[in-house]
Amino acid sequence: MHEHKTSTQKPVDASGIKYACPMHCEGDKTYDSPGKCPVCGMNLVPVQEVGNKKNENKQHDKHQTANGNTGKYYCPMHCEGDKTYNKPGDCPVCGMRLVKEPTASSHATAKTQYTCPMHPQIIRDVPGSCPICGMDLVPMQPVEEDEDKAYKELLKKFKIAVLFTLPILLIAMSDMLPNNPLHSLFGQPVWNWIQFALSLPVVFYATWMFFKRAWTSIVTWNLNMFTLIGIGTGVAFLFSVIAMLFPHIFPAQFKTESGTVFVYFEATTVILTLILLGQLLEARAHSRTSGAIKALLKLVPSEATLISNGEEKVIPIDQIKSGDHLRIKPGEKIPVDGKLVQGEASIDEAMITGEPVPVDKRVNDKVTSGTINTTSSFVMEAEIVGAETLLSQIIQLVNDASRSRAPIQKLADKISKYFVPIVVIVSVLTFFAWVLFGPEPRYVYAFVNAIAVLIIACPCALGLATPMSVMVGVGRGAQSGVLIKNAEALEKMNKVDTLIIDKTGTITEGKPSLEKVIATEGYNEDGLLQQISSLNKQSEHPLATAVVKYANEKKVKLSDVKDFNTVAGKGVVGTVDDKKIALGNAKLMEEIKTTIPESLLTQVHEEQVLGKTVSFISVDGKAAGYITITDKIKETSKAAIAELLENNIEVIMLTGDNANTAKTVANELNLSGYKAEFLPQDKLNEVKWLQTEGKKVAVAGDGINDAPALAQADVGIGMGTGTDVAIESAAITLVKGDLQGIAKAEKLSKAVMRNIKQNLFFAFIYNVIGVPVAAGILFPFFGILLSPMIAAAAMSVSSVSVIANSLRLRSVKL
Repeated sequence: MHEHKTSTQKPVDASGIKYACPMHCEGDKTYDSPGKCPVCGMNLVPVQEVGNKKNENKQHDKHQTANGNTGKYYCPMHCEGDKTYNKPGDCPVCGMRLVKEPTASSHATAKTQYTCPMHPQIIRDVPGSCPICGMDLVPMQPVEEDEDKAYKELLKKFKIAVLFTLPILLIAMSDMLPNNPLHSLFGQPVWNWIQFALSLPVVFYATWMFFKRAWTSIVTWNLNMFTLIGIGTGVAFLFSVIAMLFPHIFPAQFKTESGTVFVYFEATTVILTLILLGQLLEARAHSRTSGAIKALLKLVPSEATLISNGEEKVIPIDQIKSGDHLRIKPGEKIPVDGKLVQGEASIDEAMITGEPVPVDKRVNDKVTSGTINTTSSFVMEAEIVGAETLLSQIIQLVNDASRSRAPIQKLADKISKYFVPIVVIVSVLTFFAWVLFGPEPRYVYAFVNAIAVLIIACPCALGLATPMSVMVGVGRGAQSGVLIKNAEALEKMNKVDTLIIDKTGTITEGKPSLEKVIATEGYNEDGLLQQISSLNKQSEHPLATAVVKYANEKKVKLSDVKDFNTVAGKGVVGTVDDKKIALGNAKLMEEIKTTIPESLLTQVHEEQVLGKTVSFISVDGKAAGYITITDKIKETSKAAIAELLENNIEVIMLTGDNANTAKTVANELNLSGYKAEFLPQDKLNEVKWLQTEGKKVAVAGDGINDAPALAQADVGIGMGTGTDVAIESAAITLVKGDLQGIAKAEKLSKAVMRNIKQNLFFAFIYNVIGVPVAAGILFPFFGILLSPMIAAAAMSVSSVSVIANSLRLRSVKL
């Protein structure tokens, strides 16, 4: 499906450096100059360097990169798309400070710096608050510590806002009670002063940042939601203060029986508190934006064991040089790309292939950074280090895919771009219209009606329309095992027409299991199962674990084993009940001189064509049978895929497994298509290709190898039973790892988007009707004026409508 681009080679490098593909697409083939792999398109990387001085210089350069002195920088606003810069500075388009991309090498040594999300030019070495806007500084690079600090600070402010807003609201609402009982305690002027005092912590502490942002938006003329929030609530607050201090300047119709003017401290504080709630929800989502990168960086060990002059010492990974020999112990992660030079081991490469079975490695076999040594200690030679390792490139793929994803254009922000200046213009026109044509006191009428326009146009409901629906929708999804991380995923999910899924852990259970034991003539299955399970109880290999688990389920009694030995890459041998038992592949049978009959070979071949893993059984040097290992398809996968196909969604399987297995699974599930032996960048390229064809692509996966594709997809869907990286890269996570959750997510997205549109209608219908009325359009005909109190009431009704409508999502059927 993909057309391979011709490698663009630079002039031959006279330094003697050789270059190769980090994916080893062409084995050990090397090139004399840098460029791109003609097979997979990844950048070729140096595999050897000549001259000690050059080695030292290059390692010094890489060490500088790790410490943040050099590297790649990009504009956080993506003004120029994916364009990056080699030096720090400011974006030439928007002026924001360029941000350094996190890399695997920088993770171990880079010093965390903090910046302001509103003023990126502010950079500090320690956390704190922005000297310009007062917002909490956030880490410039993904870090584990204090990642929820902004959310916790907003939560504290929200609690304070609620604490002081509730009594203000109760005082204001008491006017609706017959013979207001509060008036028996104090007169209205005193209650106004109490409301004013209670509003101060809300306005000048808990929500003061909104006014600062509004001021910044006006100064820079980037009008947004904060502009309306600041103007609307600010004017309402100032109006209330003026009304409280100078009631005599207002006409009688705006006064109470006691001679005081209606104040709107409750409208101001309620609006600000509700907007703060929206910001709180947003902060919770933002704290996870770098989760995928952080999970990938966790795969990079911070140290490695260097063998030098026969001695072993622990060094930071940024000091590893090409050609160094490293000791890798059982359970350790491989720090760089290279080859095994001493010993044997089984390497868990699930982060590359997505497959659960470790790969046996011997001398001269390639090993990859981030993979895990599951068995014995071995020595490797470092070949590709620093930012050129495969893991670093995968991190870069996730980085690029995340940044290249088109940001959602929120409808509210689009409308606000024009709505804000229009409302301000209408308010100004209202003022001058009343000054020119209104009755006396014309300036008071002009001031009050201009304020009414601003108050009724305050975007409380507009600000709540999306977060309220999202909040309720996310809660409803969680009840059904569907975790939604952002509103963008909800908006895009109902437009998806192509679903890409992985095999292992997504369609299947993600763990090998023993399917059956087949015995040749003269042997029986139960006896063979007892012998091979006894033999495998001493092995930690996943296939051995599958055998022992199967035996335990059958309640087979295990025997003691003598002379147990693991033959790397072949199988296991040992003595069980005085019989020499061997379990492994054809190479093991050849090694122990066991002849396999043609009839048995034919049976095994038929199993292998079906994509199953087969191991032969030998008893006392004679072929006794074989076992088949499979990764079982989840019971819910077939029904879920059938439902998706009925909804006109193409379902395509991309897997790192072999073609036989992939074909078998695809045929059994009637998939729209499949591709086998796919590597991480292949999956990513497939997603990009489908997107260029106009497809709206969702990707479901559970492995690190799926992370780049999950990040690039229009909607990434992670399986909750999979790796942290897949879950963090995904916008939607299926907690139960059940494909039926995808269908639920689609239904939920349609319901939420419909609800958001309804909310926006409720939010704007009051403005469409209320703004002209507040401006006084009915006064010449009916003598009707809309006081700020009524404007605030109308605004509150719109908010109540939005909230009530959003709550209906709790009962949506998934």
